[in-house]
Amino acid sequence: MTVRICPEPDRFAIPPSDGRQLLPFYRDVFEAVFVLLHPFLRPTGTPLERFLDGPDVDREHICRICEAVSWAQVQQLGSFSSLAEIDIALRTQIHGLREGFASPTLAGQLQSCLDRSGLVQPVEGCFSELTHDKVLAFIQEEGHSWVWVGDEFGTERKLHWIDDLKKPDSDVTVGRRSVFTPDKSLLWTTHWDSHFAFVCGSGRTIDRMANDERFEGFRCDRDTEVYWSLQQR
Repeated sequence: MTVRICPEPDRFAIPPSDGRQLLPFYRDVFEAVFVLLHPFLRPTGTPLERFLDGPDVDREHICRICEAVSWAQVQQLGSFSSLAEIDIALRTQIHGLREGFASPTLAGQLQSCLDRSGLVQPVEGCFSELTHDKVLAFIQEEGHSWVWVGDEFGTERKLHWIDDLKKPDSDVTVGRRSVFTPDKSLLWTTHWDSHFAFVCGSGRTIDRMANDERFEGFRCDRDTEVYWSLQQR
């Protein structure tokens, strides 16, 4: 029987895998990487229980009835010492960390904070509904009108007009997806066990995103890994 071995995926079209240092992974492809933290959600027009159990909680609905709550706000509300503790708490809740790295204490601290404040945590491995159109607008501001949308493994991709992706009924970017520009200069992607996205591009582009008030996150340094919170523990 012939063993089928897939070719190496294009790094301009995929997220980094577990344990990777980000800048070395994208070396010779992108100069810089921004960790875009996905905001927590506060339902304002629907009782929290109905929001969580609702069958039609799509992007349009979420953007209409929820406001974004930053990680910095959650840090204050939950008395966390750092954003890294929030990331560890989130990963622990989804069983995304091995024993010895997980922290049930931090996970419980986060859950208590969410319960007290009426907040919903972001979903791992997917783009945030609340930053979705903002990132697409940023890509347009960088001079792009089209993007490729592909799967997380780089095996499938389709070209889309950016404004079409902003339409309320568009579900093209739902799930684990990567979005990249035709000239391969900009990538927006997610990692399956992470509550944030990566935006990769030139140093100038990433500096602009880092200084943009629409986004919360940080620019990676040479040693930043996918599991950056464990490095800061």
